[in-house]
Amino acid sequence: MTETVEGRWAEIFGPRYLPVTLILCLGVSLFAFNAFLSSTALPSAVQELGGVEVISWATTLYLVFAIVGGAAAAMLKRRLGSRWSLLSMAGMFLAGTLIAAVAGDMTQVLAGRAIQGLGEGVVAALCFALIPELFPSRLVPKVFGMQAVVWAVAAFGGPAGAGALTELISWRAAFLINVPLVLIFCAMVLAVVPRGDKPVDEHGFPGLRLLAIGGGTMLVALAAVAPAAQALALLVAAAVVLAAAVWLDRRSAERLMPPDAFSFRTAVGSGLWMFLLMPIAGATTGVYLVLILQQVWNYGPTHAAIVGAVMAIGWSLSSVTVANVRKRSTRRILIRTGPVLLAFGLISVLTGLQLAQPVVLIVGQLLIGMGFGISNGYIMLTIMESSSDAERDRTSALLPTTQSAGNALGAALAGVAANAAGYATATTQQSMLAAIVPLFAVGIGFAILCFLAALRLVHLSKTATIATFAEE
Repeated sequence: MTETVEGRWAEIFGPRYLPVTLILCLGVSLFAFNAFLSSTALPSAVQELGGVEVISWATTLYLVFAIVGGAAAAMLKRRLGSRWSLLSMAGMFLAGTLIAAVAGDMTQVLAGRAIQGLGEGVVAALCFALIPELFPSRLVPKVFGMQAVVWAVAAFGGPAGAGALTELISWRAAFLINVPLVLIFCAMVLAVVPRGDKPVDEHGFPGLRLLAIGGGTMLVALAAVAPAAQALALLVAAAVVLAAAVWLDRRSAERLMPPDAFSFRTAVGSGLWMFLLMPIAGATTGVYLVLILQQVWNYGPTHAAIVGAVMAIGWSLSSVTVANVRKRSTRRILIRTGPVLLAFGLISVLTGLQLAQPVVLIVGQLLIGMGFGISNGYIMLTIMESSSDAERDRTSALLPTTQSAGNALGAALAGVAANAAGYATATTQQSMLAAIVPLFAVGIGFAILCFLAALRLVHLSKTATIATFAEE
């Protein structure tokens, strides 16, 4: 192992890796676009079918089942192999899409969204698990850079595309656009993804642990819409249930997670904590900024959404830029710097809101995006490199699941902080600006915790690298 890592963008777009790159980007894009789909298409579905009281559950169920599917992805890969896992779960996603698209009431839409989430959660996790399997280590940052671009395009194109289809044709068309994409994805999987090793014939099913993961995530989702006191109790219960799921998994013969998941004694565990904490901190602006801009500055929905999407621009551009970094020492600096930029970005956004300075706010949004963009790829790469060969599938598949859990938990905590501070009942601009201070304080606090996890990750990975050099 050397301190300098070579890798060129041209390689992932060359004839050897281009088909695999396209498959992974398409698999992630299905998840990314559908994460943004519901906010645009479902209001029209509610107008036609009724059931406005359950509209939020279309997104909630999608994310809950996506997290459960992601947790089970490595197990499915061992039992079915990469190819058949991807094909079968893409088929499940397609089935959920069709159920939602032809639904006669909102109950059927919710069922379709849950099935979509379960299938796409597995597909997205397997796409991450295949990265270290199909690409050499020197190209992994480039692949992560491309996936960051996919998420940025989804942040803009998802709502815009769904809105256009809904307005020009129907909300059902916004769902059905997935059909050709899934079919293309399946055809590419058949053509490119190798059959791999013979699937492992394992016995037993981790139903209790998957139920605990799903139940804990559902408690988090309920906390996001509950009154402050009840929400806090639900979050405590969720933490207990999810911790129990990790504890049970470590003692199971057929694990869903690596044995050192969320342990501060290893680089893998510390890295997973970073991957959980950063989305929690980022949810402060991710959940509330567009609403705040409309209520405090009287921005229209489009204007507010554009400002909110500035974060995605900073994320994608910085991710592509730092993908060219070759020195491991520089990569470790970027991992430590990411949470710092996130914290300063949140401070800048809060300052811009309090002083009514849009430029300061936009700079803060860029800093938040850059915090994610410069560090995320190298956090993932460090986790993958620190994992043993036997555990790499479980570790890689757990990454998007952990990130989704962080987004869900962050949304719930942001709701608790905002409601406890009286944001929901604030009627004047001054009272709203006062109520958002605790909301941003929570986000900044989690960014600081993430920085501490980054220090631990860098220390452990650097120690492992020195040990490898000594052996060589």
